[in-house]
Amino acid sequence: MKTTVDLPQSLLEEAKKLAANHQTTVKALIEEGLRRVIGEHQRSEKFRLRKATFKGEGLQPDMEGASWETIRERAYEGRGG
Repeated sequence: MKTTVDLPQSLLEEAKKLAANHQTTVKALIEEGLRRVIGEHQRSEKFRLRKATFKGEGLQPDMEGASWETIRERAYEGRGG
C-alpha cells in the first residue's frame, strides 16, 4: 500500500545514507522501524503481574487494620541493624 509521510530533510538524508551503506532501501528501514516500535508496544501491553498469594488465613488478629508501615516493621522485626 502506498502512503505519504512527511519527514525532516535531515532524517531522510540519514536514512538514505544508512540504506545505501546496508544495501537496502529507505522503505525497508521504515518497515523495520515500524515493526520494532509496534512489537515493543505489544510486549509492554501484555505484561500482567502474576497472582502471588499464599495459603494462609490472612493477617494475624492483632495486625487487622494495621498500616503498611506497622506491618512492614513487624515483618522485619529483629532483622538488620
